[in-house]
Amino acid sequence: MTNGLAAHDLSPNDLINAELVDLDVAAADRYEVTRGLAARMEKTGRVTDLETFLGDVRAREEQMPTGLEGGIGIPHARSTAVTAATLGFARSADGVDWGAPDGPAHLIFLIAAPAGGSSEHMTILAALARRLVRPAFKQALHDATSPDDVVALINKEVLGR
Repeated sequence: MTNGLAAHDLSPNDLINAELVDLDVAAADRYEVTRGLAARMEKTGRVTDLETFLGDVRAREEQMPTGLEGGIGIPHARSTAVTAATLGFARSADGVDWGAPDGPAHLIFLIAAPAGGSSEHMTILAALARRLVRPAFKQALHDATSPDDVVALINKEVLGR
């Protein structure tokens, strides 16, 4: 447990909670960052088999890197190891190479979606991408001082809650 939250605190309708946020990731590469976020998803019960999910994310990354200009990484995958659409967030002070032409990612979002599910993860991805072109949204993510701040910001800006 982190931040005093138990796995059951993530309701089926929640996309993200404080347990799924790492504000000071110190991983050396994209696979290490992804593993850390996926492990958080496993702790909440949203990922049932860590290695299967990581394999699916890696396969997706090999098709085309998911780094966006402006210091953003958005790895995502559908997987049989995912029970419900879930979003993890990591922030890296040093940045992690995510394959973007303009340099490393400092804001990383891992989107996990159930295999055979709806296109919900694509809706999330599109909503997130629309917000990430707004400098104020990116700056708010950089400035967030707690995981709860990130969750509130994503719920408001991306999910309209």
